[in-house]
Amino acid sequence: MRWQLGGIMHNSHTFDQENQLLQKSLTNKIIDNYFEQTEIWLRAILRMCVFSVTHIDGEPVFVVGCPNQGVAKRLSLKIYPFQGVVYYLTDNLNTSDRSLFCYQDSHGEWQCFDTDTSFWISLADLQDD
Repeated sequence: MRWQLGGIMHNSHTFDQENQLLQKSLTNKIIDNYFEQTEIWLRAILRMCVFSVTHIDGEPVFVVGCPNQGVAKRLSLKIYPFQGVVYYLTDNLNTSDRSLFCYQDSHGEWQCFDTDTSFWISLADLQDD
């Protein structure tokens, strides 16, 4: 089974319009509530992204879908504010702080910085549960 970014990607790598609106609303709500005390540049850059939660190896993972490589790389250098987002969203004290900062490369493949390993990976390397 193909791993999907937040469970809303089609095989053509295009966002479903209705789910994109839902994710954008979720993104704005998270930024307003969770990131209100962070730097203004971080909040501005996050508004260009789409947030989702997925499961990898049975654990919830926070996914930040970035518009390009530059945004993904910039966010991957500032991972501290993202620790605890899955807990914030799920109220699960036993959950991990793992996040993925992803962008779509020129070949249409999703490349992600994985905070669990501190390496860039291709989504093709991940398995959906």
